[in-house]
Amino acid sequence: MFLSLMKKTLVILLTVISLASCSEYQEALKSEDMGLKYSFADSLYDAGKYRKSVKLWEQIVPAYRGKPQAERIMYLYADSHYQVEDYYLAGYQFDRFVSAYPDSDKAEEAQYKAAVSYAELSPNYQLDQSETEKGLDYLQQFITAYPESEYAADASERIKELSIKLQKKSYMVAKGWHKIMDYPVAISAFDDFLSDYPGSPFREAAFFYKLDSQYQYGSKSIYVLVKPRLEEAIEMYETLIRYFPEGEYRAQADEIKADIDQILENYS
Repeated sequence: MFLSLMKKTLVILLTVISLASCSEYQEALKSEDMGLKYSFADSLYDAGKYRKSVKLWEQIVPAYRGKPQAERIMYLYADSHYQVEDYYLAGYQFDRFVSAYPDSDKAEEAQYKAAVSYAELSPNYQLDQSETEKGLDYLQQFITAYPESEYAADASERIKELSIKLQKKSYMVAKGWHKIMDYPVAISAFDDFLSDYPGSPFREAAFFYKLDSQYQYGSKSIYVLVKPRLEEAIEMYETLIRYFPEGEYRAQADEIKADIDQILENYS
């Protein structure tokens, strides 16, 4: 009975505190006193209530523009967006902060968080990769500006992740042409991929599907073009096994080579 009463009392007390806090927050939002807004936004930020603090910072930032407090306010405003994972606005606001205060003690962290924000906007590889390229650009700018930064290792890892996403996009586009049997376009797309990403984890697969595209293209060509096109396929086979002699696609490549040899033998 006593414990039940204590629990009810605690619930009521927490409810009263919560309502009082909400009331104070609403008052701060409606107040014309910028000092009150600043103080309340600061306390909300320190308490980790970033969503609420954002609404106050939005009102405060214009009022303090050009004043000594502006640098700190702009940083906290940007970071509040960052903490609630509103990366579009976080990137934009951190960008503005770095431009306005390049010599700030917070400039390095702000540039890093701007880069991370844009990187976080990178979509699935199947979609348009403009945001991925923007994230890569910002991360590379950060490492160039702060090569010894404590954030450099994380930035480098993010660059690898975004780069692999771009590689996968390019590789899958080429493989898509192979899938729909548009072999000349597939061969050209695989060439572009191999040229653009020489160290890609998709490199072996690209060599193999380029070989298979040339094999399919050559074997289905009109009679006079079969031999030269299949001879090109043999060159692609040799390139594949030179780079990946024990690779995942070796057995399949050997089967293609055996079939090409048989076709050319009959051709002669």
